[in-house]
Amino acid sequence: MKVVVVHVDGAARGNPGPAAAGAVVSTRDGDVIAEAAERIGVATNNVAEYRGLLLGLQKARELGAAEVEIVNDSELVAKQVNGVYKVRHPDMKPLHAAALQTLRGFERWSIRSVPRAQNADADALVNQVLDAAADS
Repeated sequence: MKVVVVHVDGAARGNPGPAAAGAVVSTRDGDVIAEAAERIGVATNNVAEYRGLLLGLQKARELGAAEVEIVNDSELVAKQVNGVYKVRHPDMKPLHAAALQTLRGFERWSIRSVPRAQNADADALVNQVLDAAADS
């Protein structure tokens, strides 16, 4: 598997609050190959977004992808990873560094932000995890 598209998301109910991360890995044609989601405890929305990114990159690596196209709905994370914005918050610096380190393991990568509606599958995974946590 050479190229995968990785839709990632993270959310916190309350900011900070109970948080989760999710990722949907698909082919360029949109065929879903893998999904992953996890509760991450109490975090901010931005930390959860980075955790979603790291989860998606881990899945892509497990699938043997050489190239990843990352899609998320966090303009902040996309611009920080692309080097447009600086990472100032201390909680996000190690997550940003881990993302860049992981991305170096791929032959090529890109990241872009889209409106939430265009990231619906990853968003739905995150909300399923948060809903299940609220019910338990």
